[in-house]
Amino acid sequence: MSIDEMQVPVVIAGGHAIEREAIVTTEDLCERAARAALDAAPRLADRIQRVSVVSTVFSPSSPRGATELGERLGLAAGDRETSTVGGNTPQWLVTRAAEQISRGELAVTLLAGAESTRSARSSGEQDRLFRRREELADVADPVVGASSDGMLSAAEMVQQLWQPAHVYPLFESAMAARAGRTFAEQRAFLGRMLAPFTEAAARHPYAWFRDTATPDELATPTPENRVTAEPYTKRMNAFPNVDLGAALIVCSLAEARRAGLADRAVFVWSGADAAEVLAPTARPHLASSPGIAAATSRALEAAGVGVDDIARFDFYSCFPSAVQAAAEAVGIAVDDRRGLTVTGGLPYFGGPGNNYPMHSIATMIDLLRSELGLALVTGLGGFITKHAAGIYGSEPPPAGFRRGDTSADQRAIDASAIPLAVDDAAGGATVDASTVVYASDGSVESVPVIARLDDGRRVAAKAHPGELAGLAGQSLVGARIQVDGSPATFRVESEPALAGR
Repeated sequence: MSIDEMQVPVVIAGGHAIEREAIVTTEDLCERAARAALDAAPRLADRIQRVSVVSTVFSPSSPRGATELGERLGLAAGDRETSTVGGNTPQWLVTRAAEQISRGELAVTLLAGAESTRSARSSGEQDRLFRRREELADVADPVVGASSDGMLSAAEMVQQLWQPAHVYPLFESAMAARAGRTFAEQRAFLGRMLAPFTEAAARHPYAWFRDTATPDELATPTPENRVTAEPYTKRMNAFPNVDLGAALIVCSLAEARRAGLADRAVFVWSGADAAEVLAPTARPHLASSPGIAAATSRALEAAGVGVDDIARFDFYSCFPSAVQAAAEAVGIAVDDRRGLTVTGGLPYFGGPGNNYPMHSIATMIDLLRSELGLALVTGLGGFITKHAAGIYGSEPPPAGFRRGDTSADQRAIDASAIPLAVDDAAGGATVDASTVVYASDGSVESVPVIARLDDGRRVAAKAHPGELAGLAGQSLVGARIQVDGSPATFRVESEPALAGR
């Protein structure tokens, strides 16, 4: 074994798990996925030095999930850790492991995660299982990864803007307005963008939904596919009610060769991480993502390649605005012939509780074993907040693994935050983003906006109750509003140009 091979990081095995009928736990699914990965690399089981488990949001899980997984698998003693929450964490864990292998600090590691929301809800045990997390807090595994603190500021909290299904449509409205589209026109555009995602899911044996859908079927509102928050229909939202697990084994090429698996190695070329201005209301860019641009551009730069060299993509896809932000960040169209997903994405493959990128990476390494080329995978946490990007290749990187340096980008992003108005928000403002949230019966539940006050500060506000019914279906981006009260409410003073189309 050469010293070079000891410092060349590879993904050597991946495993998936799915359960549609029996009641299972998050830990059960982690174990199944990990066993599937170990079945593909059995001679590495006794070489695993660290077990990392992705923390979940919607599913109850043990705070000592890595320790429990190691015990279930009968692994030798070693480091055990769980991650912070966020859909960026699986890719971040791979990048971190690859960097440590390239430095000679790590040889073999097991990464795993799962979501058991379907079982928890079906069993009626969700509350008890979440309490178990609290009961085990004193024996929790060490936690690694970027904190989620600050992802919502007082501006969002006072307006109860903490549901992703209500925040991501705000970003979508800014994208639609920039393109000159009404909500209805944007919905049709999204149907065309997402229909190929359903085709990818139909081909994937572990996707939750394996039926294709036409653009019209995704975009046309019906009782079964109601508009949830403009412009999204139900079938454009991430689907949480799944039982899915995935795992990866990352090791050095030397360890892969020792195990007789060098011909199955997929190489980690590079990785990079970045974050937006944390509070959505404070971001100067609501229709794009400087954070994704930083992570992906630095990952490509570190790998010594350009976007034209990439054969396969999988962009984190909890909501359509995240997909568009990623495609724009790397400089490709949403109808790029290479496609934007290899799994079907979170609305059709399923599972927004943080572990989705583990599935996309596991899928990507299978593809790269049969296709020569490079792939780009992204992960995303929060409200288009935390980002991770990784470049994978079927051949070794000429210059070895490199981690992209986003420090200068991050300083510029952090410095771009717009001051917020919370308790003293009053006066004229111009709307930068808006949505219409509907109740299940189709009535207007709320109309939240992000707007710029005339004094330059940003404010999150909701329409005065007396104006709700008249705002159904309308985008207010560009409208002039009058803001007052605490929490801030608004009345429309002048409609935007798109409102009358």
